[in-house]
Amino acid sequence: MTSTNNRREFFQRLGVSAAAGSFLLGLPSLGWAASTSRKQRLVFLFSPNGVIPKHFWPDKEGKDYDIKRILKPLEPFKNQMMTLHGIDNKIKGDGDGHMRGIGCLLTGIELFPGDIQGGSDTPAGWSMGISVDQFLKNKLQENESTRTRFGSLEFGVMVPDRADTWTRMSYAGANQPVAPISDPYQMFDKLYGQTKNRELLASVLDDLVDDFKKVEKAVSAEDRQLLQEHVSMVRELEKELKTELAASSKSDSGHEGAVGHAVPELPPNVDTANDNIPQISRMQIEMLVNSFAADFARVATFQITNSVGQPRMRWLGIDEGHHGLSHEPDSNEKAYEKLIKINTWYAEQVAMLAKRLADTPEPGGEGSMLDNTTIVWTNELGKGNSHTRNDIPFVLIGGGLGFDSGRALKFDSVPHNRLLMSIAQAMGHETKSFGNPDFCGDGILTGLV
Repeated sequence: MTSTNNRREFFQRLGVSAAAGSFLLGLPSLGWAASTSRKQRLVFLFSPNGVIPKHFWPDKEGKDYDIKRILKPLEPFKNQMMTLHGIDNKIKGDGDGHMRGIGCLLTGIELFPGDIQGGSDTPAGWSMGISVDQFLKNKLQENESTRTRFGSLEFGVMVPDRADTWTRMSYAGANQPVAPISDPYQMFDKLYGQTKNRELLASVLDDLVDDFKKVEKAVSAEDRQLLQEHVSMVRELEKELKTELAASSKSDSGHEGAVGHAVPELPPNVDTANDNIPQISRMQIEMLVNSFAADFARVATFQITNSVGQPRMRWLGIDEGHHGLSHEPDSNEKAYEKLIKINTWYAEQVAMLAKRLADTPEPGGEGSMLDNTTIVWTNELGKGNSHTRNDIPFVLIGGGLGFDSGRALKFDSVPHNRLLMSIAQAMGHETKSFGNPDFCGDGILTGLV
């Protein structure tokens, strides 16, 4: 009999529902032995509007690579990092450069014709295919040994409420964009709300039974009989709830809630407003790391604003919107310097996520969570003022994919579809093509392992 079947029988003996049992199976707090195969995790982190190549890409290749100004926050992870220069988004068709940049970034395929007009190019709609994060989610969810509560999680930081091609990078399939959750409190409710509501309900039921006892002697015999029947029903519900909660918490730990790990505490009343972007980013990173630790998901996207995003980074002393600045010529020295600062701040967010993963021991395993997680930091453009989709930024940190890290690699204008294929294969799901097959003929990228 498998350990999974043993666990299910244990839940049945406790009287835990099948729905709760499916949730509890993924919790490390219950103390079952870890799976014999390591957990591989993947995060695609997006920042918009291109980079400043001169201050981004290393001059030296190989292990002895140099770290330029924008990547300086990632220097502590030099031995766990790879920069992949020379990877191009070659997808043509409808839509402006930004639209094809983000809409084809993880899908590797064209956009449908549509009515969303951007710049001077033809209008376009949604992507024609699934994105690699959702492809991998589906593959992991098909196998009970890798299935998790959510499969994937889509985090946002100030992504606009509107739904258009500039705001979506993840696709469940053709014409099926997946909206990121940009409100940290909404994400918290998705991750923990049901359990918290059950805790609250169990508490309310306790109080209800006490209240019934207070009035029991003051009512008629007939009403007392009705009351006793109602109390009996309430006690059964209360018993079921408390069994669920007890089974999903560590009785000997005052630090862990009913989800089996330390639930992140969010500061109250943080508005999803421009000037709160740094705080929102920290809150979302905290929840992403905690959700991985709880094995709620093994794939995630983390989208900071959107293509043509216009955050005004006043916390850096910058009042202009990012997209507007990205269109300035390189000769505009003030704008050039501000863009370096903006992209360095994005690198700081990547470093924050990497550090939190590196500081968190792998639950039930060896090393840190960063040893089993790869962050893929990317962008829809190579350079903002040219709108080029050549040399798309791809910086990988962590050991989740098993690549030979600690190197700067330079490719000769290869389609980014081949990288998507390489990522899928490294996660254990080889595919002959991903996205448009015309750009997949040479197979996965060489030299990554």
